[in-house]
Amino acid sequence: MGRETHILVIPYPVQGHINPMLQFSKRLASKGPRVTVITTTSISESMQALQESSVNFETISDGSTEGVKLGSIDEELKRFKLFVSQSLAELIERHKSSQHPPKLLVYDSVIPWALTLARQHGVDGAPFFTQSCGVNAIYYHAHKGAVGMPPEGPSVSLPSLPSLEINDMPSFLCDSASYPALISLVMNQFSNFQEAKWLLFNSFDKLEDEVVNWMASQWPVKTIGPAIPSMYLDKRLEDDKEYGLNLFKPNVDACMKWLDTKEIGSVVYASFGSLAALGEEQMEELSLGLKNSNCYFLWVVRESEEKKLPGNFIEETTERGLVVTWCPQLDVLAHKAIGCFMTHCGWNSTLEALSLGVPMVAMPQWTDQPTNAKFIVDVWKVGIRIKLDENSIATKEEIEFRIREVMEGERGKEMKMNSLRWKELAIEAVDEGGSSDKNIEEFITKLSHS
Repeated sequence: MGRETHILVIPYPVQGHINPMLQFSKRLASKGPRVTVITTTSISESMQALQESSVNFETISDGSTEGVKLGSIDEELKRFKLFVSQSLAELIERHKSSQHPPKLLVYDSVIPWALTLARQHGVDGAPFFTQSCGVNAIYYHAHKGAVGMPPEGPSVSLPSLPSLEINDMPSFLCDSASYPALISLVMNQFSNFQEAKWLLFNSFDKLEDEVVNWMASQWPVKTIGPAIPSMYLDKRLEDDKEYGLNLFKPNVDACMKWLDTKEIGSVVYASFGSLAALGEEQMEELSLGLKNSNCYFLWVVRESEEKKLPGNFIEETTERGLVVTWCPQLDVLAHKAIGCFMTHCGWNSTLEALSLGVPMVAMPQWTDQPTNAKFIVDVWKVGIRIKLDENSIATKEEIEFRIREVMEGERGKEMKMNSLRWKELAIEAVDEGGSSDKNIEEFITKLSHS
């Protein structure tokens, strides 16, 4: 497969979308095609360190340097479409007259207008879905009107999915009035997806076998994940040790040195991602739950959230805990000292824990996280979900109890065994001849002959 096949890749510029699409780009490039990842001006400075990658990078305007003030999410999305559609069209036209004219644009599924734009300029398109197949199936059914917003009744029954209670559903569907722009974003993914020749999903066949089979019976679905660095999976891509992009500055040395002093499986790693913001009462309960568990803990608290920590908490827990503003999550999850991962259940974090064999304490906040938590507990059996009280607060007693259950109880041992099994299956999927590896090979072969 020669270098003549040129693939453009454009993620939406947030960490949880860039990381998997960048990893997929590295996989594509390792098999021959020329791959250009298109970054936008709002994140271009964070990409500087990646210039030595197997992937090429080009930056286009998203309006962030045009003096356009950021407004609501709705205004931000309109601005993004306005500027990116124009600068993306110019980039495609420029490349068409180069030595490497592009054949395909792999675009983030939340910007479906990219397919229409690409085709107007003589290039085909394929959407990349950064959330799970299960969650996307729910959104598809909602798009078709098979699920109400909010859903009706105590539970929802959908083809190929487990029975879902209301608190297992994506939050955008349950409270669509609070998220009008975001509900449009996830619904519009399906506005023209059936026009695409390939639908790419960051998952793997055995992880979501029932829903993948259901989808594949109707659409050209290809699971290509888990899209995390090769070093943690099949180790076939040289120097692929990290995603390569951090919109936040990680405290690498402080985290790893501290973990190196701890025994195998003795540390609780708590992190709630780059977007979730906990209320002050919840932060206090979480602080006390971690403290009272008597386990060592590494807790990522973003700078914007630090003021919510109880006074003297850091001083009072210096012997058992380390609080940092950010950390290299993959390195931490892969460390021998980590016994469980207390997580918001974002899809990337969930895939990382599954791929590295780490049991989870699920504390979902919003968007797809409640559905991921349902699968973590009831389908994959690799974690436990924290129950909320009547005020929707996870109490310190509940947090302490669930941490101890995973770290010390019999269920915790079962979760660890199940986690290690999923780790083996994740490696198998991306290794030579695995389901995701074969899907990528087939995708490139069909593209190069089209």
